[in-house]
Amino acid sequence: MKLSKLYTNKPEIFSPISFESGLNVVLAEIRLPENKDKDTHNLGKTTVGRLLDFCFLSGRDPNFFLFKHEDIFKDFVFFLEIELNSGSYLTLRRGVEEASLISFKRHSASKQDFSELPEKSWDHFNVPFERSKDLLDGMLDWRTLKPWSFRHILGYLLRSQADYGEVFQLRKFASQHIHWKPFLAHILGFDGSLLKQHYQKEEELSKKEGEADIIQNELRGSVEDISKIEGFLLLKKNEVQKKTALLAAFDFRSQDKEKTKQLVDVFDSDIAELNGRRYTLTQNKKKILASLEDGQILFNPDEAKRLFEEAGILFQGQIKNDFEQLIEFNKSITEERASYLREELIEIENALKQTNAALSAIGKKRSEALSFLSTTDIFDKYKRVSDELVTLRADIISLERQRDSLHRLQELRAAIRVLKEEKVHLQAKVEENKNQQDADASSFFSSIRLYFSEIVEDVISRQALLSVAVNKEGHLDFRAEILDESGNATSADSGNTYRKLLCIAFDLAILRAHGGNLFPCFVFHDGVFESLDDRKKENLLYVLRKYADLNVQPVITLIDSDVPARPKEEGPFFRQNEVILTLHDEGEDGRLFQMRSW
Repeated sequence: MKLSKLYTNKPEIFSPISFESGLNVVLAEIRLPENKDKDTHNLGKTTVGRLLDFCFLSGRDPNFFLFKHEDIFKDFVFFLEIELNSGSYLTLRRGVEEASLISFKRHSASKQDFSELPEKSWDHFNVPFERSKDLLDGMLDWRTLKPWSFRHILGYLLRSQADYGEVFQLRKFASQHIHWKPFLAHILGFDGSLLKQHYQKEEELSKKEGEADIIQNELRGSVEDISKIEGFLLLKKNEVQKKTALLAAFDFRSQDKEKTKQLVDVFDSDIAELNGRRYTLTQNKKKILASLEDGQILFNPDEAKRLFEEAGILFQGQIKNDFEQLIEFNKSITEERASYLREELIEIENALKQTNAALSAIGKKRSEALSFLSTTDIFDKYKRVSDELVTLRADIISLERQRDSLHRLQELRAAIRVLKEEKVHLQAKVEENKNQQDADASSFFSSIRLYFSEIVEDVISRQALLSVAVNKEGHLDFRAEILDESGNATSADSGNTYRKLLCIAFDLAILRAHGGNLFPCFVFHDGVFESLDDRKKENLLYVLRKYADLNVQPVITLIDSDVPARPKEEGPFFRQNEVILTLHDEGEDGRLFQMRSW
């Protein structure tokens, strides 16, 4: 499939562009001296690629110039004529104002003008956008891309300046690797479906692990508690049955018996035990407080000296010193002991609080039970049993939710184990497929590698290596490197100029390898000769013409300052039929859109 013609319903503003079967050049001439040193000239050479993308049904981007300046372009309708693999032609019609409605017409002759074709003459008129993409996918018949759509390959066929930063991961592929790596593996000859399944399995595993983590964080127990919860549910449901039967019979003798048994066997026993504990704690607290008071040293050496002097007895020198040292020693022991006693006192006070709280709670339950037994109002008893039944049922609902969550957690963990095994199995298949393609000198990937290196070597006299590796996650990593004279990888490919060359070489190698196999045959490269020296420009032009002879349709753009000077006897750099569009800066008629800049 090749490009044939791009035109609009306003030829006085946008002149039709007719594409040649071979090399096509969009040349921008900078004629005004004051514009020679400018980095950008806004003549429209790059815009040609953007318009091709628009006609190939790119999505509606508000930053795209047609929509960003819709007040200027709303009345424009664009037509793209393409030559199909069958030799017939297809014209697409897409307007700016109704960009989501596309029209199609097949025809046998090329270079037609359907800008005024009536609605009834179109094969499909104003087809909705998503349906249009399906229609175009079928009409293009790029079946080598299947199961991916035609839009996936266009990033490698329409390279703008922003797409030379990476050979493989284009600007449009800024999303997750699952959206571009499997496709790239596919067009390189690997089993892209395996890689896609691996990503999908990884994504499914991540979701289930996340769900399991959420359940685990919300639960108080673990999967091991399922049996215990089932036991609680059994007991509580049995209790509900008893109380329901009790209410149905309106007979509370069994309930009275149960309450009496609870009073004797549980409440009174627990109260006695707690009272005993409270008594012990209170006595211990009293002893500690007494010990803290008794621990004070009442002997004062200065006071003793005064009393001795009144009695006419000496109390000084070594005797006083010995007493002071003894007091200090006793103080240190007393303070250490007091700190331990204070800690024990805090523990006792906390225990007393807990004991008193437990006594209050049991006392309340005992009072309720006594009240139940002492009441003679049958309806009051009915109400109390009903309240207990409500509480039991609420407990059952809570336990059932907890049980269901634990069962779900159990299921998730089982699924996670299976997914991990399947992921490992897929990873092994990806590695096996990659190794097979690598080792087979006649594989599709090997052909692309050879074409890729050949292009780079023809331009800069250095070989280049295209390689694929399996990373630690089991995904494929793609690399393109320039080699030195010894065959070792260098950092030359990190520069913008050579990185662009690698992109061009990769795109051309892909097209050549797929040539004749229901695959597109055109490629658009913006600013193709920028920063190359004249010798390398000559070499790259040789490569482009060589690939044009191999049924590839290169469309390139450049400014005239990138055209190398040649002796007159060698003739012009481009042949006359190769330059399909010449733009210039001497007025509006030199621009792609012959109007004021927007």
